[in-house]
Amino acid sequence: MAAPTLIFDFDSTLVRIETLEALAEIALAGYADAEAIRAEVASLTDRAMAGEIGFGEALRTRLKLLPLTREHVLSLADRILDEGTPSVRRNLKFFNENPERLVILSGGFREIIAPIAQRLGVRADRVLCNDLVYDDAGRVIGVDEVNPLSREGGKPEVIKALGLTGPVVMVGDGWTDAEVKLAGAADRFYAFTEIARRERVVEVADAEARSIDELLHAEGLAGRWSYPRSRIRMLLLENIHPAAVERLEDAGYSVETQKGALDEDDLIAAIKGVHVLGIRSKTNVTERVLSEADRLLAVAAFCIGTNQIDLEAAAGRGVAVFNAPYSNTRSVVELAIGLTVALMRDVADKSAAMHEGKWNKSADGSRELRGKTLGIVGYGAIGSQLSVLAEALGMRVIFHDLSERLALGNARRMRSLDALLAEADVVSLHVDGRKENANLIGAAQFQAMKPGTLFLNLSRGHVVDVGALAQAIGSGRVGGAAIDVFPEEPRTNADPFDSPLRGLKNVILTPHIGGSTEEAQEAIAEFAAERLLGYLNRGDTTFCVNLPNVQLAEVSGGHRILHIHRNQPGVLAELNRELSAAGLNILGQHLKTDERTGYVITDVDRDYDPQALRVLKGVAGTLRFRLLH
Repeated sequence: MAAPTLIFDFDSTLVRIETLEALAEIALAGYADAEAIRAEVASLTDRAMAGEIGFGEALRTRLKLLPLTREHVLSLADRILDEGTPSVRRNLKFFNENPERLVILSGGFREIIAPIAQRLGVRADRVLCNDLVYDDAGRVIGVDEVNPLSREGGKPEVIKALGLTGPVVMVGDGWTDAEVKLAGAADRFYAFTEIARRERVVEVADAEARSIDELLHAEGLAGRWSYPRSRIRMLLLENIHPAAVERLEDAGYSVETQKGALDEDDLIAAIKGVHVLGIRSKTNVTERVLSEADRLLAVAAFCIGTNQIDLEAAAGRGVAVFNAPYSNTRSVVELAIGLTVALMRDVADKSAAMHEGKWNKSADGSRELRGKTLGIVGYGAIGSQLSVLAEALGMRVIFHDLSERLALGNARRMRSLDALLAEADVVSLHVDGRKENANLIGAAQFQAMKPGTLFLNLSRGHVVDVGALAQAIGSGRVGGAAIDVFPEEPRTNADPFDSPLRGLKNVILTPHIGGSTEEAQEAIAEFAAERLLGYLNRGDTTFCVNLPNVQLAEVSGGHRILHIHRNQPGVLAELNRELSAAGLNILGQHLKTDERTGYVITDVDRDYDPQALRVLKGVAGTLRFRLLH
């Protein structure tokens, strides 16, 4: 089949702005009635693009409203490259490699369009647009009236005059673009809706293209064998930071957000058709949820822990799981230090008394951190950084961890938990959420502590028997506690909270805010989003917690085949037999396995029949098969 010629509109298609509205912002700076004029220009643009008034009439009326000069036009031309549509910028390689297929057809102005056309590699003779007319003082006085693009029906006339052979495809967001198809000057018309969606235009289009990726996929061009990014649905729950949404949408993916967590039944209903799920700590991704997820490729935990996700069930379905293990470390450590100071000085109770009008100035029971022993249970990223800051404040640090850890500074490793508990003035928990840690600290452990020990838990709620903690506080064995996590936590801020720790003396309760700083949430959002993009765009599983970790470069000069399978004998041999049978030339291949899963990444030349690769889905043990171009 002959390759199509793609004819692109300019405003709200190749760029994300409407030229005359942008020029209005520049030309009307400082004018008293600027807002009213800009609103009228925008209204005329919308009416013309929706087909309510003729393009020529709207063009002339808008130009008369604006005190435009050559300087204003050149000012916009200087920055127009920054206004490129996101999916256009993602597909620069396609534009630059296919200049013979491209035409820009616009009622806009040559000075503004030329820099974009040059960046895209469109030949100058295929840039068809209006030319502004200036007076001797450089003021815009109109457009070249001879040019058909300055009046109604101009676009079909210009296209027919080109005498193009082969299929002609019009791509644009406005009614003048739809007229090209309606007048018989194009074989197909795509309503381009990445920037603006006009219902009347969409109704008469052959198809809607929400991005250049979708267009190229539909036309069998560069994106033919990779699923268009805008069709990949992402569902982000629990108020995930806007930085993640922005990063994922800028990359071309379709992102939906919800503020709260979802219970199992609601999540099952919501996850249908979703390719990527983003959660924090309150949404549980169970085996039942995963079994109902018909398109799920990946889950991102925008937090440290992943105990709320059934990792084995996800791996068994080839669903990659990512987290952000380090991004909120500093925030948790700073809160632990602050809470320790507050407990040492009985700040919470003194503050509450002050709010009731009681003045109780006394040094009784108030102590400095300096010289006290901090016992850290769990010496990972958070525990070790807490160790450094606590020592800088003059504390003596001891720690206990089941894994072999390098002691930082003067910290001393304790071989048993009981030995640590017997020596510490302050005990701070920083263990992970594995099931084996359930009730790690209970009545026996509290009894092993020195009388008056201060206790902090900023790790996981289920690792402490809160009933036993309440009794230990009541008996004086524990002199104070700061608890940020609980065995049962409300799913949303509107749900009630209860705990046997409520109302106890020198007990500070916080609503799981250890990592809830603006800095941490933004860092988590950026880290987890980048991990997702690495996996979706190139198959990279770095920091994946349930599949073999493979670090990969971008796909270059070929196609990438991603194959996740059960770790069993013969899979790689069978894969390579099928690749050979399909006549593929392998450019590079990686295999990484863990005890349950294998991950094969194969880069191949482009010259093959993609239909022949369908047999790879039938290779014994296959869990997930994906193609990237």
